[in-house]
Amino acid sequence: MTKNTLMENAMTPNATTMPTPPSKMVVSNLSKRFGKLEVLSEINTEIADGEFISFIGPSGCGKTTFLRIVAGLDQASSGEIRLDNRIVRTPGADRGFVFQSDNLLPWRTVFENAFLGLEIAGRVGEAERRRTRDLLKLVGLAGFEEYYPRQLSGGMRQRLNLARALAVDPEILLMDEPFSALDAQTREIMQTELMRVWEQGRKTVLFVTHQIDEAVFLSDRIFVFARRPGRIQEIVEIDLPRPRPLDIKRTPKFVSYVDHIWRLIEHDVRESVLHEHV
Repeated sequence: MTKNTLMENAMTPNATTMPTPPSKMVVSNLSKRFGKLEVLSEINTEIADGEFISFIGPSGCGKTTFLRIVAGLDQASSGEIRLDNRIVRTPGADRGFVFQSDNLLPWRTVFENAFLGLEIAGRVGEAERRRTRDLLKLVGLAGFEEYYPRQLSGGMRQRLNLARALAVDPEILLMDEPFSALDAQTREIMQTELMRVWEQGRKTVLFVTHQIDEAVFLSDRIFVFARRPGRIQEIVEIDLPRPRPLDIKRTPKFVSYVDHIWRLIEHDVRESVLHEHV
């Protein structure tokens, strides 16, 4: 079987697959401008409840801008996003955001940082405290509740960042390159940890990354963005069994996905790098 045939088979819907769950999020004709600069152009897509979606594309293609519009932190210039048929206009407790930087408060303990969103929302009962402790255990931070951020490694800080976002029990988890500051080995472990946590609750996840192998390892589907103005060039369905061990990255099928996505973005990435250094 040729590599092309492998990719075609992997991306062709199977007639016997289960029906797609109802759409959690619907994006209609979404565009974004900053002055004369068009950042996003006519984005149209649907995302099902519980899907893990990654966004890949060259720098400046609007991935983070799209995520910020979903979060309600930025407004679209035209078009709309609907979550459960409600138009997104402002931030809400139904969305949790994990930023590239952990933004932990250094004067608060691990528990106090994880509990922060609930505190802001006025949800400070014993049930919420118990859930927060359970989440810290889930992300491997049991026993560190009274530590401070300066006493944690980079991977531990990002696990705390994830627990803080999950503590408010969002329906959608938005993650903007959350592992980019970590070393390669820690990043691999964090990918498996994120998968383990996701399997527990099956939140809908929108994940921005520049690492193609990371996107393939984590995702149900990958939205490949073209260079500015950002638009969806192709949606790649990842047909790999779950749970996924790290050694799946060395299988021919995994490598074929990585190669395919790199071919889709290679020209735009080169153009983006050259443009940035002119």
